[in-house]
Amino acid sequence: MFPARLVNLVILFFVGLGVANMAAAQDSSWPREISTGKGLITIYEPQPDNLDGNVLSARAAFSIVPTGKEEQIFGVVWFEAELARGANEGELVINDISVVDVHFPDLSEDQKQNLTAVIERELPLTDLPISQTELASSLELAVVRLEAVSNINIDPPIIIVREESAILVSIDGDPQLRDVDGTKLKRIINTPFTLLFDPSSKIYYLNADVKTWYTASDLQGNWAVTTSVPAEVAQLAPKPEPETADPDTADSGTDAPETGQPPIIIVATKPTELVSINGKPEFKPIEGTNLLYLSNTDSDLIFDIENQRYHMLLAGRWYTSADLHNGWVYEAGADLPAEFANIPEDSEVGTVLYAVPDTDAALSAVLDAQIPQTATVPTGPALFTVTFDGDPQFESIVGTSLSYAINTQTPVIQYGTAYFAVEDAVWYVAGNTSGPWNVASEVPDEIYKIPPESPMFHVTFVRIYAADDKQVTVGYTSGYNNVYVHNTTVVYGTGYYYNPWYGAYYYPRVATWGYSVRYAPCCGWGFGFSYGWGPYRFTFGRGWYGAGYWGGGYWGYRGGYRHGYRHGYRHGARHGYRAGYRAGHRASHYRSPRNMQRGVRAATPARQSARRGTSHSNRANNVYSDRNGNVHRRTDQGWQQKTQGGWQSRDTSKARDTSQARDRSSTQRQSTTTQRNQATTQRKSTTTQRSSNYGSSYTRNQATHSSRSTSDSLNRSYQARQRSSRTRSYSSGSRSSYGGSRGSYGGSRGGGGGRRR
Repeated sequence: MFPARLVNLVILFFVGLGVANMAAAQDSSWPREISTGKGLITIYEPQPDNLDGNVLSARAAFSIVPTGKEEQIFGVVWFEAELARGANEGELVINDISVVDVHFPDLSEDQKQNLTAVIERELPLTDLPISQTELASSLELAVVRLEAVSNINIDPPIIIVREESAILVSIDGDPQLRDVDGTKLKRIINTPFTLLFDPSSKIYYLNADVKTWYTASDLQGNWAVTTSVPAEVAQLAPKPEPETADPDTADSGTDAPETGQPPIIIVATKPTELVSINGKPEFKPIEGTNLLYLSNTDSDLIFDIENQRYHMLLAGRWYTSADLHNGWVYEAGADLPAEFANIPEDSEVGTVLYAVPDTDAALSAVLDAQIPQTATVPTGPALFTVTFDGDPQFESIVGTSLSYAINTQTPVIQYGTAYFAVEDAVWYVAGNTSGPWNVASEVPDEIYKIPPESPMFHVTFVRIYAADDKQVTVGYTSGYNNVYVHNTTVVYGTGYYYNPWYGAYYYPRVATWGYSVRYAPCCGWGFGFSYGWGPYRFTFGRGWYGAGYWGGGYWGYRGGYRHGYRHGYRHGARHGYRAGYRAGHRASHYRSPRNMQRGVRAATPARQSARRGTSHSNRANNVYSDRNGNVHRRTDQGWQQKTQGGWQSRDTSKARDTSQARDRSSTQRQSTTTQRNQATTQRKSTTTQRSSNYGSSYTRNQATHSSRSTSDSLNRSYQARQRSSRTRSYSSGSRSSYGGSRGSYGGSRGGGGGRRR
């Protein structure tokens, strides 16, 4: 049964749209039409029964108008298919469809045979587009098989709460000073900030903006703002990036930075998060709840009036305390006060809903994290090399027979006498660390035993799905970009600290803490500095790090932080919660310049060009199936069921179980699916994670839902379609920036640039 979120959703839909407003449903991309020589098939929006990774088991009501006739004949089809990402943002494609069962509830046995054959022949030849919004709206967490990581580190970092404007400058361990060529200056290389030291004057310089610097005589001391620095210091200021024309990152024009006192500087050399409050805490009510949110901070901090406790969201993890300044401990999402599920999506703190179990936002984020990006790669030698800082050095990976290279930015893993490397989500293999490297057609199972405690954990989310003499099919899910499913929500980072490499080069490891990483509905995952009050940008010094801190320009971070996370969110919120998580896959690794040079082709529906497409039908998307194979439609007067006598108004809560009337039993469905899975196993690499068949999931879901009435099930399906339609209507506009940064899950995880001494 849907959780408490349904109450709010029903109120929103029914007040805003009207109970009988069927026009909204017609805005959907459903139903879809398939023209065949035997007639016109209309497929209504599928109703999922199970989602295991990217394998969808679902049922859909359909109608067929045989050639030369006018009457619509209605039926239900059960199918299993793969979900692939489409060519456009937020688009999915249901392909590789396998028909498991077909049922016509109002036809005689003699009439069924020919029409069943048409559906079984035509549907597998078709790709069905579906938006991620539509799928997420119709899914329930109970039918999603979560690829969750159980041993994520949930211990809190050092949490600093300051009632003044402040900014956290994170340094990756003890400061590492290196000479700056052509000057007498040194630079702290293990931070993304431009942080310089003048040995002659013993003064530190921190860049805050194009013309603004901070100075201090001690890193942990008091920092003062100055606009006058030595010329050799000024010339090392990061070059400002040109303003982007991208509507997702461009300024809206209404988010002008607020003036005020310069923020104080807090330097941290250990995993730390900062909550900067602009003065004394100011709490405001969250509409429809007994909760308050801290309004004069960019951090996600909520106070529960009933239990008198604070709840803070950091990197997807909840922490709670009775004291705002001390005593923060981990709090599982399932233990949050029930009121959290009632937070409105378009409220100032609607951003936290992705971390509240059982909400639509949480399910949407989980769905996005589990559907892989895929590509095809030509087999054979690759334009790929690995650069080491000196001779290759390896360390063992605990719990495995593997070791990994510590003095390179590229993930390189040794297994016996072979070496495997990952770059831009493609596996390569060589017999020597110096190459030559070839595209790998398989990798050892041992690699997928790497634990989260290892900095190589992210490579376990890059898979090889199939291989032949010409090409290899590869794919990755969001774990490669440091986003994981933990319990029933997504979190950022493993929570573990990984030692960097310091030599002639500095190779950092990806971090969870220190940069206010959080999720926004407008842009996906991105950065903040826990500071949104004032004109300073604190631009990262990308140029110093070559390829960028942690790759791709600090996870794709652009420019600097100019205005607050929540301040920018006011614009993104009204465009819909799900408008944001789709942005996470815009910057696909498979579309990187390096991969394009190597002939890597990101998978799109174009690869299925030989398959037949569908067209949008003008019919209302108001036909549904129940679990017993009956066909129902929603009208202004209520539910009707299709019978041999036509559409009949019914009390669907008393609909009888007619499953015994089907021409295929559940056992036959299991047999059909088993055969398909065997064929799939032969076609794909053993790394494919398809572990359950439709028959078993169907039986499991029937047991799960045995206490639900047909009416409840149909009403949930109806509300899901209404919810999906409503979300599309307000997510069609452009999305605003997220504090000046683009939350794209980021660039390559495997390291970053280095600076030669």
